[in-house]
Amino acid sequence: MNNDKNKSNIHTANETGNLFVKVLWVVLGSIFVILGAIGVIIPGLPTTLFLILAAACYIRSSQRLYDWLIKNKTFGPYLKDYREGKGIPKKAKILATTMIIIFVGYATLFGLKDLILRVVVGVLGLIGFLYVFFKVPVAKN
Repeated sequence: MNNDKNKSNIHTANETGNLFVKVLWVVLGSIFVILGAIGVIIPGLPTTLFLILAAACYIRSSQRLYDWLIKNKTFGPYLKDYREGKGIPKKAKILATTMIIIFVGYATLFGLKDLILRVVVGVLGLIGFLYVFFKVPVAKN
């Protein structure tokens, strides 16, 4: 199989035939999109991870929602490249990990007073950092 056909196939939804499961995937994907959008504003929430999870849910449930997500002008190119195994630019990876460290560190050490909230933000930030640092490949130019 040629490379272009492989890229095309990975962007084709494999929608489930079970209506209940399809709705469940759509709802879960939409929750991840909302969490990713909140992560743009709130330090500590791993935006990239939530959007990758949303894409994974949508690819199992709705071609239209998956296409909407990967065609987003801000996040779409990163998601598409990630899905195709290309990774993200080195500068984006450095910026993402640095921002997670700065904002999660500030939020957990100085910004948040509630211990439970500090722990939740810290754990989510750590998960986001570890995922971006170890799992997201750097794009080869």
